[in-house]
Amino acid sequence: MTTRLRLATSTAVAALVIGGAHLVGAGAAYADGPQPSVPPGTEPSAAAPVPIDSRAPGLKIPQGGTLAPVKVLDIAEVVEDLGGEQRRQETNQNVMMALQSEVLFPENSAVFNAQAAARIQAIAQEINTQKATRIRVFGFTDDQGSYEHGQELSKQRADAVQAELAKTVTNPGVTYDVRGYSEDYPIADNSTEEGRKKNRRVEITFPRGAAGTAG
Repeated sequence: MTTRLRLATSTAVAALVIGGAHLVGAGAAYADGPQPSVPPGTEPSAAAPVPIDSRAPGLKIPQGGTLAPVKVLDIAEVVEDLGGEQRRQETNQNVMMALQSEVLFPENSAVFNAQAAARIQAIAQEINTQKATRIRVFGFTDDQGSYEHGQELSKQRADAVQAELAKTVTNPGVTYDVRGYSEDYPIADNSTEEGRKKNRRVEITFPRGAAGTAG
């Protein structure tokens, strides 16, 4: 049983680099460059708008009126299972799958439970179907404990998910971007256990269809 929400998300939100690495196939990781990174869904993906002539008579702007600055909006469709254990968000270019940490790991651990591999393999099969070659795996925690511990744990969990994906993803030349963001970028209220449970998650993002080969 699912609930469907249609959201309009605005364009880019700047974020700090927390920790992570890029992986090409099963090769070695290399360090991030000086440019900041952002978690999935915060960067613009919609195409640039068509030019608008503010003097066009069809606009019917009142005398003395001006057009507001043009904004590019992505339309995102979000599907979440009833317990919130898995959430799927799609835009016109990307698919993001968020799995709550409890369905993958024991508490305060980065070692998979018995059900984790099957969930991740199902996502890997979709990545193969979409022929995606650029995959982002980002880990997040709640605000309990120290920020540094959350950063380490979220990165370890993201690394574990990436390693499991790599066993099933068969597309050639796949690049992984793996990061741990600790308590940054919560999606729910950390003042309740229900909210903290949603914030403890791993997000897997990949382009849709032909966009999978885009840089």
